[in-house]
Amino acid sequence: MAKIIALAGKGGVGKTTLCSAFVRILGEKYPKAKILAIDADPAVGLSTALGVTVNQTLDDIRREIIDKAASGAGKEAVELLGEVRFRIFDALVETDKFAFLAIGRPEGAGCYCAVNAYLKEVIDMVSRDFDYVVIDGEAGIEQINRRVMEKVTHLFLVTDASRKGIKVVKTIRKVADELVMYEKCVAIVNRVEDMSIVPFIKIEGTDIASIIESDSEHAHNDIMGKTIFELSEDAPVLAGARKALDSFGGCL
Repeated sequence: MAKIIALAGKGGVGKTTLCSAFVRILGEKYPKAKILAIDADPAVGLSTALGVTVNQTLDDIRREIIDKAASGAGKEAVELLGEVRFRIFDALVETDKFAFLAIGRPEGAGCYCAVNAYLKEVIDMVSRDFDYVVIDGEAGIEQINRRVMEKVTHLFLVTDASRKGIKVVKTIRKVADELVMYEKCVAIVNRVEDMSIVPFIKIEGTDIASIIESDSEHAHNDIMGKTIFELSEDAPVLAGARKALDSFGGCL
C-alpha cells in the first residue's frame, strides 16, 4: 500500500518547495520506489519546482465530462466516465525519477459533485500503483473540507514563524482530525529568518518535526528558474525536509 504524504498550510509558507524536496529525497533514498507527485494546488507551482511540463490536468477531464452532461449528451458522458481511469494515466507526466499529476483548478459553484467524487476515487486507484504519493495541497483548509486529501498516511502542516501561519495550522489540524484518516501528523516551521525566536514557537497539540531557516540558495535558484534537483545537498530546505521525513522513523 502506498505511503500518501500530504502538505497543507497557509499560502506562501513554502509547501510547494517542501513537497518537491520530499520527492527528491524519497527518490534518492529509495531509487527503486515508484513515486507519484500530485499537484493539488490550482497554481500548478509544483510542476515548475520539479521541472515538468503539464499538458492536461484532472480538471480538464472533469470539465469535459461536465460539459457533455450539461449538453444532454448523456451517453457520451457515461462512456467518458468509463474511460476516465485510462485518461488519467494519459495525463501522468513520467520522468526517470517520478510521475507527476496535476489536479488543476479547484471545484466551483454548480459543479457536478458526484463526478468530482468519482474522480477522487480514481485518484485513489492511481495511487495504488505507486509506493509513495506526495501531495502539494491547496492553501488553507478548503481542500481538507472537500476531502480531496481524505486518505493520508502522513500529514505535514507547514507554517512560517508568523502568528497567522501558526493559527492556520492549528485550524487545519482541528478540521483534519474530523475529516482526514491520517496515521501521523506533524508540523514544519519554514522560512525562519531569526533563529533566536525558535524557543518561542509553539503549536499546541502538534509536534514540530523540523524548523527550517531561510534558504538564500533556494531563493536564488528559484528566481533563476532552477529546479529542486539543482539545489545543493546541504541546503537548509533539503536538510529540514530530511529531518521532517526522518521524524517518522521506519514509517517511511
